[in-house]
Amino acid sequence: MPNDLASRLEPIVAEAVKAAGFDLDSFEVQQAGRRQLVKVVVDGDDGVGLDEVASVSRAVSAALDENEHVIASAYTLEVTSPGLDRPLTVQRHWRRAKFRLVKVTPAEGAAFIGRVGHAGEKAARVLVDGEIRDVGYASVAKAVIEIEFKQPPAEDLKLLETDASALNAATTEPKEEPK
Repeated sequence: MPNDLASRLEPIVAEAVKAAGFDLDSFEVQQAGRRQLVKVVVDGDDGVGLDEVASVSRAVSAALDENEHVIASAYTLEVTSPGLDRPLTVQRHWRRAKFRLVKVTPAEGAAFIGRVGHAGEKAARVLVDGEIRDVGYASVAKAVIEIEFKQPPAEDLKLLETDASALNAATTEPKEEPK
């Protein structure tokens, strides 16, 4: 029943989260005694602050109240942002981790630590030991952000910015002049 309920509630919650300007990162419904526990994890390009979590919580609560016939029972709503230990699984996670150190465990080969640059459609550019590598999302078994206590080296950031500029220049086709 909770999985069926979750599949009916998810589009309602996703719409409310999107209208608030964020992405629905994960969603689940669990039975908690006589109530349903509705867990909503939201993310945004610039992260999510406490005030924004409260705003999203109000928006989702209002959407659920408008659709009370779907949930048909008492519920507890829990809205949060993803933690640093959230695995990078899709392009937007990699894009939001730009310039952060990540530990990558490939499906094959040894794990490595690198700094994320441009996150493309199928792969991210990662600076590893002074060299930029393409890391295909499909080839990653697990990737998580590494916590840093100091500023990243300016040379690393400059190298990643230069690489991103070169990628953008290479993918932008010149426009033809109208005749």
